[in-house]
Amino acid sequence: MNKINGYTQEEATGLIEYIYTGRNAGKTLSYLFETYGKEHSRAKGSVRNYYYAFLKRQDDSRVREILNGKDLHANAIRPFTEEETDAMLDKVLAERSKGLSVRRAIMNVSGGDEKLMLRMQNKYRNLLKKQPERVAQAAKAAGLPEEKTFLQRKLEREIDALYARLAVDLRKENARLREELENLRREKGE
Repeated sequence: MNKINGYTQEEATGLIEYIYTGRNAGKTLSYLFETYGKEHSRAKGSVRNYYYAFLKRQDDSRVREILNGKDLHANAIRPFTEEETDAMLDKVLAERSKGLSVRRAIMNVSGGDEKLMLRMQNKYRNLLKKQPERVAQAAKAAGLPEEKTFLQRKLEREIDALYARLAVDLRKENARLREELENLRREKGE
């Protein structure tokens, strides 16, 4: 079986036809990735990643044949420059200093532009994960406490969950002991 990036040629053709038909009907790519994924037991992100990887394989004659006559293309990825990254980080942290969540801060900085908001959100997450020292320096300069790393946040969630489980067990034990104390008082005649 001859595959194109992990899909059979038939699957690739089906996906491209689905996207082409959906786009002509005015559907968003996000919607099409999600619905195609549900119909074919694939994750939305997996379908999206496959679609963009497929479009980049213009050197493959099978890909060109499947795309023939369809106006499907991917815009070039425009990475943040260092200056844009620093400016975005400063603006987001300034919003965070007002007590806003990261998501709300990015929404404010992006001015409601959903594509820009998504780019900023992804860039911010990437910075937290791959350059936490850069975020820490910018936060310190903005007078904010250091952003927590992914592992710190995960550990805090696990500790919170453990406390919650312990609290439930302790409440049950406390109720059992109260009931036992009441029974003993009744037996004693108090």
